[in-house]
Amino acid sequence: MYRHFGEVDAAGTSPLYERVAVALSESDEALRAIRTAPARKRHPMLILAALHDLALAGRAPALAAAYASADGDAAADAAIDTLLRMTDPVVAIAARRKTPTGTEETGRSAVLYPAIAEAARRVGAHAVGLIDVGCSAGLNLQVDRVGITYGNGQALGDPSSPVQLSSSVVGDRPLPTRVMPEVVARVGVDLDPVDVTDAEDARWLRACLWPDRLERAARLEAEMALAATAPPLLLRGDPVEVLPDAFARVPADVLPVVTTTWALSRFRVESRLRFLHRLDEAAAGRAVAWVSAEGVGVAPTVPTLGDRRASGHSIIGLVVFDRSAARSEALGRCWSRGRLLAWLADS
Repeated sequence: MYRHFGEVDAAGTSPLYERVAVALSESDEALRAIRTAPARKRHPMLILAALHDLALAGRAPALAAAYASADGDAAADAAIDTLLRMTDPVVAIAARRKTPTGTEETGRSAVLYPAIAEAARRVGAHAVGLIDVGCSAGLNLQVDRVGITYGNGQALGDPSSPVQLSSSVVGDRPLPTRVMPEVVARVGVDLDPVDVTDAEDARWLRACLWPDRLERAARLEAEMALAATAPPLLLRGDPVEVLPDAFARVPADVLPVVTTTWALSRFRVESRLRFLHRLDEAAAGRAVAWVSAEGVGVAPTVPTLGDRRASGHSIIGLVVFDRSAARSEALGRCWSRGRLLAWLADS
């Protein structure tokens, strides 16, 4: 697993982690140390993040220095040494934490912004309350406060925002350019949400980034600073069970827009159906919208456009629940977590 991570997942993206992961795979002592972690907590991303967390906390200065100098050989040696000397702290961090899903890439805002604006248009809403399921740190909940530039020359969001994102557009159909209505509530739902205003949580977000991806690290700092100026309400627990509480936090005269971005694949099929039922229940008294970016066939009721499952791209879905009726539509397709998208819907 560690050799595959280094030679395949990190290759060409992170020379440091490519070297470190392969070195760990070749060290019997390191592998024995990793095996002391619970089986589901031995993944390279989690163990490497735990080591990085110790480096950022000043508890592994040699590893921190090797990462700062981008010296792969020194980083490999320091990572093994840190793991062997500090096995218990590494395992404790890995056991307590998970790698957040919402910070991998911020192209998801490029998908969410036009889809949320389209949901509001369909309902005639002048304000929305955002509920992000599987939110991790809730960075998606700042979607209206970032600037987004598309490869076809279109732009959405705030051009003066400290967070500027880009995405490429394929196909002939342009994106809808309407402005997202006012966001009056930001609620994140996650089994283990991360609070960007908490120093340890913020450090963990930094630790989950690959140390030689400096541009991504700078963007994360800007994202966390932006989120800290309007912190979302974070609800901890099983998202399906917590959703009713999340809906209760959105004023009655405001459209709740639930968002899921590559979150439902972690749910069992029966949980996905219960999730859908929760949305239907919430729509008994008012309209509810669900915007999704999920793999083909993962989001219940969202059309697949005839695409095959596990096809390498995702469907941008919109489901509007309006009392007794639910209208489902595929708004488009996207690739690479939203860094490339094709808009298909009439707007």
